[in-house]
Amino acid sequence: MPVYFSFERIFQNGGLFLEIISQWRQQFAHELHLERIMEEPELNETTPPIAGSQNKPTSFTGYQRFIIILLAFLQFTVILDFMILSPLGDILMKSMQMSTTQFGSVVSAYAISAGLSGILAAGFADRFDRKRMLLFFYAGFMLGTGFCALAYNYETLFLARIFTGVFGGVISAISMAIITDLFSLNQRGRVMGYVQMAFAASQILGIPIGLLLATRWGWHSTFVMVLVLAFLIGIVTMWKLKPITEHLNVQIQKNAVQHLWHTLRNRDYRIGFLATSVISLGAFMLMPFTTAFMVNNVHMLQEQLPVIFLFTGLSTIIVMPIIGKLSDRIDKFKLFVGGSLIAIIMVLIYTNLTPVPIWTVILINMILFMGIMSRMVPSTTLNTAIPEMPDRGAFMSINSSLRQMAGGVAAIFAGLVVYQDTNTSPLQNFDILGYVMVVIMFVCIYLVYRVSELVKRKAHVNILSGAPV
Repeated sequence: MPVYFSFERIFQNGGLFLEIISQWRQQFAHELHLERIMEEPELNETTPPIAGSQNKPTSFTGYQRFIIILLAFLQFTVILDFMILSPLGDILMKSMQMSTTQFGSVVSAYAISAGLSGILAAGFADRFDRKRMLLFFYAGFMLGTGFCALAYNYETLFLARIFTGVFGGVISAISMAIITDLFSLNQRGRVMGYVQMAFAASQILGIPIGLLLATRWGWHSTFVMVLVLAFLIGIVTMWKLKPITEHLNVQIQKNAVQHLWHTLRNRDYRIGFLATSVISLGAFMLMPFTTAFMVNNVHMLQEQLPVIFLFTGLSTIIVMPIIGKLSDRIDKFKLFVGGSLIAIIMVLIYTNLTPVPIWTVILINMILFMGIMSRMVPSTTLNTAIPEMPDRGAFMSINSSLRQMAGGVAAIFAGLVVYQDTNTSPLQNFDILGYVMVVIMFVCIYLVYRVSELVKRKAHVNILSGAPV
C-alpha cells in the first residue's frame, strides 16, 4: 500500500520538478548544437546559410515543431518496446516457464535482427520518400508488437521479437535522416536534445506504467499499450507528415555497397566500431536479468519495481545535462575513466546484493546510472568526431547496428552464465556477470583512449592545415 501511495504522489507533485529538468535539457541541447556547428567542416550547396551569430539559433516553424513532437513520440514507442522486455523478465520467465538462456535469446533476438536490418537498409534508405519508408517500417513495427502481445510461449515470443526488430531497427535511422532533411544545421542540436528525451520518458513513464499494467492485467497488456499508442502515432504520421523527397534530387555517385565497404576498410573507423561494440557488450550484459535478480535475490516486490525504474529514469535526465557540460569543459577521456571507475565499484556492489530496503536499491541504481552516463556521453561524443564528412552517414549506420548486435550477443552470453534451479529460486552466477563486466570496462578504457588520441591527432592535423576542427 505505501508503494502505490508514493508512486501516485510522484506523478501528482512532480510537474514542477519535470519542468525544471526540461529547462536543463533545453540548455544542454543548445550547447550541443553549438558543438555540432563547430564540428561541421562546411555546408553543402543545398544547406541554407545560417543567419546571425551562433548564439542566436533559428527559431522553429509550426510545422517543424510538429515534426519534433512526432519524432519524439515515434522514438518513445520504439525505445519502450525494446526496453520493456527486460523489466518484464521475472514475470515472463515464470509465466512461460522459460529458462535464463531462453530469456536471454528473446532479448537478443530484437537487438541482433535490428542491427542486421539497419545495415541492409543503409543501401536503399536514400532511394525512397522518407515518409513512405517511415510508414512502411512503422507498420511492420506495430505488426511485430501485436505478435508479441499474442505470443503464448517461448517460441512464438522469440519469433515475434525477431520480426519486431527487423522493422524497429530502421525507424531510428529514418528519423535521423528526416531531421537532417528538414532542419538546418543550426537547429539540429536542439532537435536532437528534444528527440533524445524519448529515452528518459520511457524510463520515467513507459516502464513504470508498463510494469503496473503487467502486474494487474498480465504482461500482454504492456505490449497492447505500446501497440495502441503506436497506432495513434501512425495515423497522425500518415495524415500530417508531408512527403520528404528532396534527397531524391541528389545523384548518388557511389554504389551504396561500395560506400559501406569503403567505410569498413578504414582503419581509424574500425577503432571506433570496436570501441562501440565492446562498450555495448558491457552495457547490455546485466539488463535482461535485473528484475529477476531484484525479485528473487534482493526480495523486491513486483509492485516496487515501477518506483525503482521511475527514480532511475529521473536520475538519468538530471545527470545527462551535467555530464554533457562536464564533457565540454574537461578532457572527455578523463571523464570516461572517472565514470568507468564509479560504474566498476557500483557493478560489484549491485551484483552481490543481498536483501536490502528499497531505498538502498534506488540509491545504488542512481549512482550506477551516473557512472554509466559518465561513460556513454563522452565516448559517444568522441566517436562522432572520427568520420570524415562524406562518410558520416555510413559510419553512423554501421556504428548503430554494431551497438545493437553487440547488445544482443551480451544478452545471449548472460543467459548462458546465469541460471535458476526453479522459477522462484535466486539467480545463480549473477555476480560472475559483474566480474566479466569489470574486465570489459577496463578493456573499454584502453579502446576509448585510442579513440581519444585519434580524435586529438585529427584535430591537430586540421589546425595545421587551416581546416575547421
